[in-house]
Amino acid sequence: MMNININSPMDVRNAGMQALVVALGPVGCARFIQQFDNGYGDYTKEKYQNPDTPMDDLIAELLSVQNA
Repeated sequence: MMNININSPMDVRNAGMQALVVALGPVGCARFIQQFDNGYGDYTKEKYQNPDTPMDDLIAELLSVQNA
């Protein structure tokens, strides 16, 4: 068993994540964590708020961020 500082939230979080990965594997750990995230917003409402962006514009934006 590892020694952790239980007064440090970061140490406790890291030890917990490590224990989950060891017990469940990386995919199982991710699935376990996802059960506690309900997401946010209203997808069915928000998907109609922004017009479709052409793929060329999306690619150009991604490349500009990548090259920045």
